[in-house]
Amino acid sequence: MFSRYSAHMSASRKSARPADTVLLASVARRFYVQGRSKLEIAGEFGVSRFKVARMLDTARETGLVKVEFDLPVPVDLTLSDELRSAYGLKCALVLQRAHDGDQDTRRRIGALAADLLAEIVTTGDVLGLSWARSVNAMTEAIRSLPRCPIVQLCGVQAGMDMRDRSVETVSRVTAVSGGEAYPIFGPLVLPDSRTAETLRRQPGIAETFAQFRNLTKAVVSIGAWQPGESTVHDAISPTDRAAIGKRGVKAEVAARLFDADGNELSTGLAHHVLAISAAELRRVPEVIALSYGKPKGEATDAVLRSGIVSTLITDADAAERMLALAATRPPSPHPV
Repeated sequence: MFSRYSAHMSASRKSARPADTVLLASVARRFYVQGRSKLEIAGEFGVSRFKVARMLDTARETGLVKVEFDLPVPVDLTLSDELRSAYGLKCALVLQRAHDGDQDTRRRIGALAADLLAEIVTTGDVLGLSWARSVNAMTEAIRSLPRCPIVQLCGVQAGMDMRDRSVETVSRVTAVSGGEAYPIFGPLVLPDSRTAETLRRQPGIAETFAQFRNLTKAVVSIGAWQPGESTVHDAISPTDRAAIGKRGVKAEVAARLFDADGNELSTGLAHHVLAISAAELRRVPEVIALSYGKPKGEATDAVLRSGIVSTLITDADAAERMLALAATRPPSPHPV
């Protein structure tokens, strides 16, 4: 998807038998460069295809042939593969380490997510977007997208600048795709359950909530239960924050809370937020989660254990923390 394969002959290999080296190089060139089969090569050189296989192994082992991956995007292939395997993900994309601040990392995460959406979204999809700065950065990077409905997954944290509001995010994406927009004109966290229920019945919001069952792809952000790392954490009162924290919350996704084992926590908060439920999110075939920074490593580990996420886009700091946690306490496998 994001890789290119190339093979290079090493000129530095030392050998006391130049003829053997040339033979190995000739066989390797036909296989790696010309794309010929082992059977074809065997016929040309008068040896068995098993001999050709051993020669190719020798060429690799001695350094005569080196395989390199030349990715056109700044992805750490090793961390990406290890993360995908550790958590049983469909796909994991880990940004290469760079010495930049959170804002630039967010921009790079968003750009990578935009490239992925441009590749995988089709006209048959219904795409959901949660509120998050990283998701908004993604939408700013989107340049092309097939025509499909765009559904807002949750309300907006009060007090945020307009350019970071998810209603504007949905508008930006629909302007690119030309699809129908389903926004939520309301705050993320409401003062009580009665107000939340009243707003859910409003025609425009009710229409958006009705689209949750049709979602085929969704992009969400993972928040950690720490100041500045979760929109919900910062939106509620210190008293409620402390009470929820005592319940063992580690992570938040679209205002839904999870403990360290990936279990959704049942708290009073669930009744006064405008957001897709964890059960509805779990039914979405493809959930792409964005996360970055070492502080979110533990939170991302928790959410991946829930089995909700199929694709993760993150950075090296978060990935290394997650792999350390997975090595200590291996996650249970989930179907992808």
